[in-house]
Amino acid sequence: MGFLEANGLAYRLPDGRELFRDVSFKVGGGTVVALVGANGVGKSTLLRLLSGELTPREGSTQVQGGMGVMPQFVGSVRDESTVRDLLLTVAPARLRNAARELDAVELAMMETDDEPTQMRYAEALVAWGEAGGYDAEVLWDTVTVAALGIPFERARFREVRTLSGGEQKRLVLESLLRGHEQVLLLDEPDNYLDVPGKRWLEDRLKGTDKAVLLVSHDRELLATAATHVVTVEAHSAWTHHGSFGTWHAAREARIDRLAEQHRRWEEEHQRLKDLVRTLQQQAKVSEVMAAKYRVMCGRLERYEEAGPPPELPSDEKVTPRLRGGRTGVRAITCEHLELTGLMKPFDTEIFFGDRVAVLGSNGSGKSHFLRLLGGDPVAHTGKCRLGARVVPGLFAQTHQHPEWIGRTLVDILWHGADNRSGRDRGAAMSVLSRYGLGASGDQRFENLSGGQQARFQVLLLELSGDTLLLLDEPTDNLDLASAEALQRALDEFEGTVVAVTHDRWFARSFDRFLLFRSDGVVSEVDEPVWDESRVRRAR
Repeated sequence: MGFLEANGLAYRLPDGRELFRDVSFKVGGGTVVALVGANGVGKSTLLRLLSGELTPREGSTQVQGGMGVMPQFVGSVRDESTVRDLLLTVAPARLRNAARELDAVELAMMETDDEPTQMRYAEALVAWGEAGGYDAEVLWDTVTVAALGIPFERARFREVRTLSGGEQKRLVLESLLRGHEQVLLLDEPDNYLDVPGKRWLEDRLKGTDKAVLLVSHDRELLATAATHVVTVEAHSAWTHHGSFGTWHAAREARIDRLAEQHRRWEEEHQRLKDLVRTLQQQAKVSEVMAAKYRVMCGRLERYEEAGPPPELPSDEKVTPRLRGGRTGVRAITCEHLELTGLMKPFDTEIFFGDRVAVLGSNGSGKSHFLRLLGGDPVAHTGKCRLGARVVPGLFAQTHQHPEWIGRTLVDILWHGADNRSGRDRGAAMSVLSRYGLGASGDQRFENLSGGQQARFQVLLLELSGDTLLLLDEPTDNLDLASAEALQRALDEFEGTVVAVTHDRWFARSFDRFLLFRSDGVVSEVDEPVWDESRVRRAR
């Protein structure tokens, strides 16, 4: 069995800010360790340190059994890469290098089929085999059949952007869980998965003998699959040797212990300082007291050098103020609406104030439906119109905003947008602070964590004054506190909410449910439905 061990890891951001220090824990074979913490505390950075992508300021890591890594944003690929390219992104470096050379030589042979190029091609084939390429293709055949239902030869050249985010995630997870690497680092592995996919992942994690370290904000997945919990907070980390179900109580007990330790440390610190001051006065008239004074000064110095107990964590307050406004009674009207190639025609009306959860399997057209409501050009037939004074605001699942690349949050807020006036630096920092982003105002958007990007998108919805919120998996990257804050804000929002979600906890807060079935039928159901077969049997 493999294992992963972190010893005293410390890291500072490029701007000099300390992210964490003295992080130590171990992940053994057959255990699933959840890495939790607020958005932006450094969970993804810690995974990059463990994978070797970043170098720690202090500390070391040890891995036995080979490592496979799933980065956070697998499942949002929208370029021209193929299924084979996607599978190579989570393959060992030696295999990726061999594939890169083989692809380059094959392109060269299309232009120059001379002897040197043929020799280079032969060498590339040998290197591909020695790197395990042919074994990998056998594995990938199993993976594509399991994830897509087709063999690798048919799937290898398919463009990844034609797959849903969930299908992309399932491909990568199948490859890692079936692969030879015994240590897995999984950053948000459940994002983009539908609920059957999440349940599949829970079962696979419970049954694996690999050492798994995962970041997730899905409470049900964590409660089902995690055997231990490592919490990153207060610039350090601590380990709960138990399930996520007992983690909250363990954290509260730890905070109480730390608070008591801090109280005692401060009392002793104050006692030593008072004693030093007293002896300082007495040392002026007595050589004996002067000696005691010097001894006590040394004791105080050693006490301060040892420092106080570990820093007390503080829960970040996120306070969205989604206001909205009155609109026409009928917010959305769909008549014989059909998104080309995705669903059969359906009719629905959504009224002012409704909270509608859009459910269904991956690839059924849910995100396309939201994009159509948001005004994007989506191929369709039938009618889909918004009511009077309905102003849509779209929260994008993939956080893909090329117009924000290279720009800081303060700069984005300064320039404003169609429905949003600009904010000067003071006003921008004020609203950023309400979303726990005050320290990130001068960071570029692409350098934020997934959860911070999600918070920023919600912030922009607030500032835009939209009356129809179109939320595509809004809780995927949000930590628990932020997700709960978003739900409270939605409860107070004066307007209409339509959300695509696979978050079982979040879905229960809605009052209407549209089910996009895999057979193309769209229907309204009375409660969240995660198993289509039950609906079909009922009919």
